[in-house]
Amino acid sequence: MEKIFWCDKLVDEILEREEKLKEKSSKFITESGLGASGIPHIGSAGDGIRAYMIALALEDAGLKSTYIAFADDRDGLRKVPMGFPDSLEEYIGMPVSHIPDLEGCHDSYGEHMSSLLIDALKEIGIEFESVSSDKVYKSGKLDREIKEILTNGKKAGELIKEYTLQDKYLHQLPYYAICEECGKIYTTRVTDFHDNKVHYLCDEEFIGKNSNTGKEIVIKGCGYEGEISIRDGKLQWKVEFAARWKALKVNFEAFGKDILDSINVNDAICREILHFEPPVHALYELFVERGGQRISKSKGNVFTPQVWLEYGTSESMRLLMLKRLNYTRVVDLFEIPKLMEEVDHLAKVYFGELEISNEKEEKHLKRLYEYVSLLKPPEDIPFTLSYHTLVDICSVLPKGMEKRYELIKNILLRTKLLPKEFDESELKKRIEYATNFVKDVGGTKREKIKLNSLEKKALETFKEELREEMDAEEIQSLIFETAKRNEVKPRDFFKTIYRVILGVDQGPRAGSLIKIIGVKRVKEIISEYMHS
Repeated sequence: MEKIFWCDKLVDEILEREEKLKEKSSKFITESGLGASGIPHIGSAGDGIRAYMIALALEDAGLKSTYIAFADDRDGLRKVPMGFPDSLEEYIGMPVSHIPDLEGCHDSYGEHMSSLLIDALKEIGIEFESVSSDKVYKSGKLDREIKEILTNGKKAGELIKEYTLQDKYLHQLPYYAICEECGKIYTTRVTDFHDNKVHYLCDEEFIGKNSNTGKEIVIKGCGYEGEISIRDGKLQWKVEFAARWKALKVNFEAFGKDILDSINVNDAICREILHFEPPVHALYELFVERGGQRISKSKGNVFTPQVWLEYGTSESMRLLMLKRLNYTRVVDLFEIPKLMEEVDHLAKVYFGELEISNEKEEKHLKRLYEYVSLLKPPEDIPFTLSYHTLVDICSVLPKGMEKRYELIKNILLRTKLLPKEFDESELKKRIEYATNFVKDVGGTKREKIKLNSLEKKALETFKEELREEMDAEEIQSLIFETAKRNEVKPRDFFKTIYRVILGVDQGPRAGSLIKIIGVKRVKEIISEYMHS
């Protein structure tokens, strides 16, 4: 049977790689790195989602599999992230696992940052084994790989130059020592390795930055010279991936195109120095803002998984990551309504409520829905409802109005947008998403209805004659009379009123609805609609 979804295709590649291994995999490991230097953005969650989906695909193929979320918490801090206190400047250059947690709720700054993504992955429904880089180095788990790489330091330097054109490691070993004197890691230069120790000088410098002010900061080594255990530093990342792939027996890891050179050199280090077949990879494009700028942890444009989940479901976020790999994704809040409706569309296709003429496309969409559902799709079609419609309704209702939920439910039932039987908790959750969206983002762009000249005149007349002092019955009568005076069928005019105000064809008694929303607000909505 032909496999048409990328997760399933990658399983075949992983099994082809397995044939090259001397030691066969008793359990298949997928992995992604968790950046710990700043607040994790949604792209970091994407790494976890993709790696977990391959683990699920392997399980679906009858194989044991585990996804490892590897926290890079021995990396050094290079920048003060946007929004963080300037006092963090004094720690630039130190491993993030050695920096105190500024909020005091975790053992280190690095653990705090990692926990934000770990919590998000759990909320999205991702199952994983959490691994800390700092603890892996301390435990000696990487000792053998570190020794192999440092013993072959010259060859490693040549491979780095071949793949990246960087000749720095022709003259020093690809390893950072943590300076015993100043505690910095990126200012050290390792010149020798023997007896499981490295000899280093803390005489390097690099340019750090405070992202709040834009100020560049020259970070200099303290001049100390010493020796430390190979457990008291870290491999340079052009060789580090290879070390952990072999030590953890990793079968799959995806990566973004921004680190393509590093992946290539690590693959070479794996094969030529560690004598281990590198894992299967999947290349994905990066996330960008609508203006095209890449999203970054150190800038103010961080879009976190937690932010997404205020406005949309975990299914919608999973869909964002799973649709396709090789295209650049625009990620902002305006993508959430689209993805929410797309999940509903997939559900309708999966349960046969929508027909797709192309058989191959239909199979692809159904398999995509299964992965969006973590390969546990519901037995019956779940609750579906237009996000845009909910936003339209929520955008016109007064904030904090009583019986808000009951009114929205009534509107949806009258318009037959809700089935007779539905999950009340799911509806409440969707209304909460839409309410948050309206509060923080505003409405979505509503599709305009075509009005003839008589309908436009009637609508304008109704707006002009609508008064604050009118009660619900008077407003109801005004709608009816305005229609007749302007030669518009009352039924059609009531429909126009509902569509202009709510974006739907029907609703509660129009006079009562307008009184609830407020005459002033309704007049504003009509004016905005007529002149948009």
